[in-house]
Amino acid sequence: MLPLSFALSRHVLLRKRILASCKRPAAFMTTFLINQPQYAWLKDLGLKEENEGVYNGIWGGRGEIVTTYCPANHEPIASVRQASLEDYEETIKKAKEAWKIWADVPAPKRGEIVRQIGDALRKKIKDLGSLVSLEMGKIFVEGVGEVQEYVDVCDYAVGLSRMIGGPVLPSERPGHALIEQWNPVGLVGIITAFNFPVAVYGWNNAIAMICGNACLWKGAPTTSLISVAVTKIVAKVLEDNKVPGAICSLICGGADIGTAMARDERVDLLSFTGSTKVGKQVALMVQERFGRSLLELGGNNAIIVFEDADLNLVIPSALFAAVGTTGQRCTTARRLFLHESIHDEVVEKLAKAYAQIRIGDPWDSTTLYGPLHTKQAVTMFLGAVEQAKQQGGSVVYGGKVLNRPGNYVEPTIVTGLPHNASIVHTETFAPILYVLKFKTEEEVFAWNNEVKQGLSSSIFTKDLGRIFRWLGPKGSDCGVVNVNIPTSGAEIGGAFGGEKHTGGGRESGSDSWKLYMRRSTCTINYSKDLPLAQGIKFQ
Repeated sequence: MLPLSFALSRHVLLRKRILASCKRPAAFMTTFLINQPQYAWLKDLGLKEENEGVYNGIWGGRGEIVTTYCPANHEPIASVRQASLEDYEETIKKAKEAWKIWADVPAPKRGEIVRQIGDALRKKIKDLGSLVSLEMGKIFVEGVGEVQEYVDVCDYAVGLSRMIGGPVLPSERPGHALIEQWNPVGLVGIITAFNFPVAVYGWNNAIAMICGNACLWKGAPTTSLISVAVTKIVAKVLEDNKVPGAICSLICGGADIGTAMARDERVDLLSFTGSTKVGKQVALMVQERFGRSLLELGGNNAIIVFEDADLNLVIPSALFAAVGTTGQRCTTARRLFLHESIHDEVVEKLAKAYAQIRIGDPWDSTTLYGPLHTKQAVTMFLGAVEQAKQQGGSVVYGGKVLNRPGNYVEPTIVTGLPHNASIVHTETFAPILYVLKFKTEEEVFAWNNEVKQGLSSSIFTKDLGRIFRWLGPKGSDCGVVNVNIPTSGAEIGGAFGGEKHTGGGRESGSDSWKLYMRRSTCTINYSKDLPLAQGIKFQ
C-alpha cells in the first residue's frame, strides 16, 4: 500500500486539479473530461471514454450510448453503452445459472468474499468518492461517506453470515422436531436512484450475497459511470475467488430494462429505490405476478422543535437535514415545525446559518453545498418556490437560481404557510424547507403524520414523557423516528425504510436480511408413531 501521507497528498492534488478545471471557460473544454489530464484518476477506476454497461461475467452492451454530465459544470464526463433487451435476457440467464453455484457456497465463505469486496472498496474509496462528486454532484465528504456505507455494510454482513438462521420450536407432538429453515430467494434485482448511487446498492448487495442470492443491478442512467466502476471492483473480487462474475451482474439501462425486471418472474425479489410515483408502478407490476418487492420511496420528513429544545442542537441539525446533499436525500427535512413561542428566534438563527453555507465545487474540501443533479431538478425547484408564494408563503432566504455554471440553486427557507398547504404536502427533491408554527403536542404529532409518506421524523425536546409518547403508538408513524438528532444520517445497524407511500421496505441492518430469504416451517418425525396436531384422531 502507498504511505498514508503520499495517498493524502495525491488526493489533495487531485481535488486542486478538478477545481481548476471547473473554473476554465466552457469554450476550453472540447472533449470528455476523462480525456483531460486532471481526470486521469478516472482511468484508475477502469473507466474509459466509452464504457460497456453490461456485466454478466464478461463485459458488453448492445444498447444506446448514454453520456453522463457533471452537474457542477455541465461538461460531459464519459459515455456508457446501455443494455438492450437481448443483453438483459442473456444476463438474467447467466445470473440464474451463477446462483446455482453461489447457493452451494457455505454462508461463512460467502461472508469472506463479501469481506474482500469491502476491502477492495476501501482501497478505492477516495477515487470512488471523487467520482460520486463528479457524476452525482454531492460534496466530496458525502461521496466518500457513501462508499464508506457500502464498506460498513460489508463488515456487518460478514458477521451476519455466521448468525442467520431460524429457531428450533417446541413441538406439541412427542418424537417430533419443529424448526424454521431459511433459504435464499434466488435472484435479487436491485434498481437504485441517482442520489445514492453506491450506498443503496451496497445495502442490498452485501446482505443479499451472504444470504446466498445472486444480484442483478440497474443503476440510474445519469450515474452509469459509478455503476460500472463499482461493478469492476466487485467483479475482480469474484474472479479472484473463482466464482462466477454473474453473481453480481450489472445491466445499465432505462425504463425498458426496469420494466422488464419488474415483470420478470425469474427475478425473485425486486428492490426498488426511487420516487413514489414510479415505485407504485413497479409494485403493481411485481404484484401482478405475485412477486416480492422491497420498496424505498419518497419521504416528506419533519423536524418538530418544542419550546424546551436545545437550540444549539436544533440549528445545525435542521441545517444539515435540509441542505445536505442539496436537499436530495430521501430523508431530507422538508418541514420544520416550531413551537410558536420560539418560531421567530429559530427562523432568525437558521437564516443566519444559511447565509454561512459555503457553496461551491463539490470537490473543494471547504464546500458544504453543491449543485442539484440535473437541469430538470432546477426547474422543479423554481416551480415549487413559485407555488409556495402563490399559496401564501414568504421566502425568507434563498429561492433563486445561482448565477454560475452548473445546476446551482440557493438553499431556501419558506415561512407563513399552513400545515396542510398542497405544496407542503408535496415532496420536492430540492433544498426547500417549509417552516410552520404549532401550539400543542397533539396537533403537531398529527401534522407530522398527515402526509402520504412515512420515512423519517425527529423531535427536539427534553421532556422524557413526550419522547416516549413520540416513540409510541400515537406518536410518529414513520419508519425512522428520532429524538434530538436530524432526520437524515441513518446508521447501517438499524433497519432502514418507511411506511405508507414510502413503500414499507426495510434494508441494511437489524433483521432486514429476512427479506432476502424465504422461510420454511419444517416438522420432522423421528418417532415410530404418527400423532396429529391438535389431538385429532383419524383412524
